[in-house]
Amino acid sequence: MAAVYDPATILLEEAAEWAMVFKYDEPGPAQRRAFERWLGQSRAHAEAWTRAQAVYQTFEELPAGIGQKALGKLENAQRRRALKLLTMAAIAAPAGWVAWRSKAWQPWTADYATAAGEQQTLTLPDGSELVLNTASAVNLRFDEGARRIHLAAGEILVATHPSAADKHRPLQVDTRAGVVKALGTRFSVRALSGGRYQAAVFDKQVEIESLGGTTQRLRAGQQTEFSAARIGPLAPAENSDALWTRGMLVAKRMRLADVLAELGRHHHGILRCDPAVAHLEVSGALSLTDTDAALALLEDKLPIRISRVSAYWVTILPRH
Repeated sequence: MAAVYDPATILLEEAAEWAMVFKYDEPGPAQRRAFERWLGQSRAHAEAWTRAQAVYQTFEELPAGIGQKALGKLENAQRRRALKLLTMAAIAAPAGWVAWRSKAWQPWTADYATAAGEQQTLTLPDGSELVLNTASAVNLRFDEGARRIHLAAGEILVATHPSAADKHRPLQVDTRAGVVKALGTRFSVRALSGGRYQAAVFDKQVEIESLGGTTQRLRAGQQTEFSAARIGPLAPAENSDALWTRGMLVAKRMRLADVLAELGRHHHGILRCDPAVAHLEVSGALSLTDTDAALALLEDKLPIRISRVSAYWVTILPRH
């Protein structure tokens, strides 16, 4: 019986092939235009491309003892086939593939969601304000017994609306790692990689309870990361950390690689940083709503240059 592929599977396979093209070929203008047309067809194409890149880059960064050494012994053609198979591993491993497919399509079935470069501000049924950052998704449950925000993806900022009538149903943000309970506050919650989350408080307090039962109270000016198993140490949080709600990133002696990672969340396509310039220090305010302008400012102030394979693939390189 012939194999039957659903649309998401087909898109991931196409994305894997494009990844190999850019890795091993020298695509000309016509091929680059074809890639841009493919990538621009839908958000599903962008999701598949992002996933293919993530799988590929993860393998690239593995220590040599785990597989990089073996890969290096292969000829280019063999290496290309091997990397494509590795990129398609999500399809070959049903559990991992189903988990990814569910996560990738989840924002489109959420109550509220934003695409890359978008933000959305909502007034909740109790009068609280909810702001969704770029590429974020939430589900809401507001009824007589609960005020719950489920963070499905991305990052949110919550400004609660205190009410004596709501004391019996505290507002809380549910994540896969635990719960963040608001105690009359303004705070943010962000999904990180590897099942980790970051919570930061800008006014009053919140209480974090991990799935493992660990609890930690955060006060204004504090933040921490947490997972299902543990809650990390406290670190300072500044009001400027929430300026993404106004379309700004305030960098204070940040590594260029970290700045580009933040800009990349708002950028349409791939934004890479050459390791040779990753350490450069950045301070100042950058636009999140116009990432091209932010990159131009960085290029003007730092010894870097911007290389564009296409509008969707940008690399920051040393300026020679």
